[in-house]
Amino acid sequence: MGSLSIWHWLIVLVVVLILFGGRGKIPELMGDFAKGIKNFKKGMSDDDETPPKPTENKTDDSPRV
Repeated sequence: MGSLSIWHWLIVLVVVLILFGGRGKIPELMGDFAKGIKNFKKGMSDDDETPPKPTENKTDDSPRV
């Protein structure tokens, strides 16, 4: 129970390769994620900045019978 089996070592190896291998793929992924959040926030703030169109209450000036 106390020793690590081959499966434990394989999992550790895969995690290490994902974190440190690939020459910066994780920083690229996080950069893309940050850009996506930034664009989302920009889109949400653009919706808030547009003033609502005033509704025109047209009154009918024609005589009523």
